[in-house]
Amino acid sequence: MEVLHAHCAGLDVHKDSLAACVRHMVDGKVTTRVKSFNTTTAELMLLSDWLSSEGATHVAMEATGVYWKPVWHILCDGEFELVLANAAHVKNVPGRKTDVNDAMWLADLLAHGLIRASFVPGEPTLQMRDLLRTRKQMVRERSSHTQRIQKTLEDANIKLDSVVTDILGLSGRRIIAALIAGQTMPQALASLAHRRIHATVDELEAVLRGRVTAHHRFLLKLHLDQVDAIDAAIARIDEEVSANVEPFRVAIEMLSTIPGISRLSAEVIVSEIGIDMNRFPTAGHLISWAGLCPKNDQSAGKRRSNIGVPTDRSLSVG
Repeated sequence: MEVLHAHCAGLDVHKDSLAACVRHMVDGKVTTRVKSFNTTTAELMLLSDWLSSEGATHVAMEATGVYWKPVWHILCDGEFELVLANAAHVKNVPGRKTDVNDAMWLADLLAHGLIRASFVPGEPTLQMRDLLRTRKQMVRERSSHTQRIQKTLEDANIKLDSVVTDILGLSGRRIIAALIAGQTMPQALASLAHRRIHATVDELEAVLRGRVTAHHRFLLKLHLDQVDAIDAAIARIDEEVSANVEPFRVAIEMLSTIPGISRLSAEVIVSEIGIDMNRFPTAGHLISWAGLCPKNDQSAGKRRSNIGVPTDRSLSVG
């Protein structure tokens, strides 16, 4: 098989250590050198110097959790062409599983051009991705606390969600705050609802008549405080995104012109795919990477799920 990279290296990266194998092809003869390093910054600098002294031009590593990131950050400042491999695509030979063998296997695959490089966007895009993925997680946590508030109200037989769409909207907030403060009279609670609520006064009083104990008030305040803290954190993330959006402003504004794409959605799209479309040879490759194209799943004449999966997607790193 043709050798594409005569001087390359494979790295088997773990949390606290890594095994490195440099593979040389000279005059038809293959030689390898193997060395182990810790993953502290000082050791990774030594790794970079060692790879340089060995004359490695290409370096491959698997995407193992987040452990590959510090190694990538150190080596990307050097003269190497880095390749991030999907672990599912570069499985080692069964029965030969050691860190050194994994590193040698990666080096062999890389030398023959058999590793499909994963998409690793630039640092600004990665930072934007981190922010927006963190925001998404916080929105989920907020929803979780909202659901717990709803369960607490149900436990107290307060049917607030029967008359308001959002229990943490204007009317819901007022009523929950009054409940936490110790108000239990249905008439007083009903008077706090906004006039646009479609329910009548009698209906409001009926759903707000319950059995609210000190235990319920404690839980309501606990979860409401968490919701407020998450809202504050989301606002800080939005400020940070706005402060660093300049490199992506044109792309975001263009995406926002698509019907159904909000500015936040546009920011998320850009943070996931970047703005350099040269990474994707065709529009079909981008659609496949995003998992938006149907797959073929047929056996014994029966067609099973055809939900789209990433068929050409290297990894969603970051």
